[in-house]
Amino acid sequence: MKKLLPLMLLPFIWACGESSADEKSHAPVAIDAHDRCHICGMMITKYPGPKGELILKNTESVPKFCSSRDMFNFALQAENQRQIQAYYVHDAGKTDWAKPDDSAFIDAKTAYYVYAPQKKAVMGPAVAPFSSLEAAEKFAAEYGGRVMKFDDITLSLLSQKN
Repeated sequence: MKKLLPLMLLPFIWACGESSADEKSHAPVAIDAHDRCHICGMMITKYPGPKGELILKNTESVPKFCSSRDMFNFALQAENQRQIQAYYVHDAGKTDWAKPDDSAFIDAKTAYYVYAPQKKAVMGPAVAPFSSLEAAEKFAAEYGGRVMKFDDITLSLLSQKN
């Protein structure tokens, strides 16, 4: 029995060394000229403003959105929240508003956001993401609005008619 014990433990040792899909780090995926918004179906690259995308658990599907606002509208739905592994948005402080560059994707959970009713984005008032608090404050001073963190963005906020 003593000789069999190490062999019996091998599956457990092997399982501990495996990383699940949920634990893997995923990089953002470039937005193609033909990609359509997962919410509204619009051609993503035809419109200005920061975009968003999600990495889902247990699938190769990468929902992409024509605005960070649409990304939040999808991500904040209760039935979608548990499926999301990673959130990405364009850093509006490091890329052109008219044509965001995918090299400016940042982790949406660590970003600062400016909800700016005076600055229109594709699907309503801008929810402009920034990697730095200073850039977010500068944008808010120029366009109005308030600086927020990821957890401050709610469906109630997004449904306001400003």
